Amino acid sequence: MVKIGLADNHPVVHYGIKSYFKEHSDISLTGIVDNFDMTEEMLKRKDIDVLLLDLELEGLTSINLVKSLLKSYPKTKIILFSNLNEQIYAPNAIKAGVSSFVHKSEKLENLASTILKVNRGAIIFSDAVKKNIALIARQPKSERLYRKLSSREIEVLRYLSNGKKNKEIAEILTLNEKTISTYKLRLLAKLNVTNLVDLVNKAKTLEIV
Repeated sequence: MVKIGLADNHPVVHYGIKSYFKEHSDISLTGIVDNFDMTEEMLKRKDIDVLLLDLELEGLTSINLVKSLLKSYPKTKIILFSNLNEQIYAPNAIKAGVSSFVHKSEKLENLASTILKVNRGAIIFSDAVKKNIALIARQPKSERLYRKLSSREIEVLRYLSNGKKNKEIAEILTLNEKTISTYKLRLLAKLNVTNLVDLVNKAKTLEIV
């Protein structure tokens, strides 16, 4: 029996996952939490084989936290279970050591199948992501644009798109405000725009946020 944990902000997701796996023959849901701090506590207290983790989980401010989680609990595999764009976020997730990315629009049967495969050691990402990563590797740096945004740059861009000011983002990410300004300048350059409004619009057009 594969023991899974769910870390997600939304009660409706809790209910759906709990209901679907309640009588599953091969998968057992052993814990549900709704913020990142509780995720760590859950992994300390329970033996979890596969963790379903939402990228927009409260308290999850950086993909580096996911990397640290995998380092602290090497026996636990992580599947990102999210509404965010896989092609944008999966490359950095792969670097962090995540085993798969399942969009919340997927059927639960597909999620169950992915859980079982990941538990056996498989690394599963869509063909589109694999092609995207291969394309990035072949492109000159000047042509990579948003595909080569770092995890931190994506995080800063998400907060900017949500209307956060530099000072607020700095506090959330525990960084210096000048550092956030530097990230903002990099984003403007990489996405080839000159102001915040165009930056946010470009990010939305490219489905980065």
